Amino acid sequence: MKVLQGLSGTIASLTNVVIGLLGLGIVVSLLGGNVPFVGGVADNIVGLVQSLGDAGIVGLVAAIVILNLYK
Repeated sequence: MKVLQGLSGTIASLTNVVIGLLGLGIVVSLLGGNVPFVGGVADNIVGLVQSLGDAGIVGLVAAIVILNLYK
């Protein structure tokens, strides 16, 4: 049982790091334009939002599910 708790803690920590890096990538992309390390992070997020918007109610449900995953 302790192994599973340790594994879930590690996964939660890695997820927090990835979310932080994503935020950093967005800021660097907006400030510096096309940075090789972060690529097109802002463009990818805009594309995701547009595809969710085109999907209508299904996109709204998907957005709610994605937001609940980050809570």
